[in-house]
Amino acid sequence: MSKDKISMPSSSAGITRYFDEYKSKLQFKPGHIIIIIIAVIILEILLHTFGRGLLS
Repeated sequence: MSKDKISMPSSSAGITRYFDEYKSKLQFKPGHIIIIIIAVIILEILLHTFGRGLLS
C-alpha cells in the first residue's frame, strides 16, 4: 500500500448558513430600486450632454 496518502481537510462543502430571522435596517422595494437606477441613467446622460458646459 502507498504511504503517500493525501487527506483533504474536512469542510462543509462550501455551504454557509445564514439565519432566516435576520432583518436588515435598510429595506427597499424593487420598484424603488428601478426608479433609482433610471434616475442615475438620466443623470449620467445629462452630464455627458451638458457636463462640459458646466466645467468650462
